[in-house]
Amino acid sequence: MAGSEPVTSPDQHKPGHRKAGRIGAVVTAFALLAMLCGNHEGRVEDIWLIGLAAFLLLIVIGDVVLRRNGLRS
Repeated sequence: MAGSEPVTSPDQHKPGHRKAGRIGAVVTAFALLAMLCGNHEGRVEDIWLIGLAAFLLLIVIGDVVLRRNGLRS
């Protein structure tokens, strides 16, 4: 019932699990790099796969550094 639930603002709700998000991003980056051993002929796909994997890892590393320095909660 709506009457018995506590009233909270959206900023009081915590987002998902931080560690699971980091692990998921790293696993996805490795999966992208594993796709380099495919049956494609052009190098455009390789550039995209490496770029996206590097971008994901850069986000994870940036998040770790910002949290360690206390610049992000």
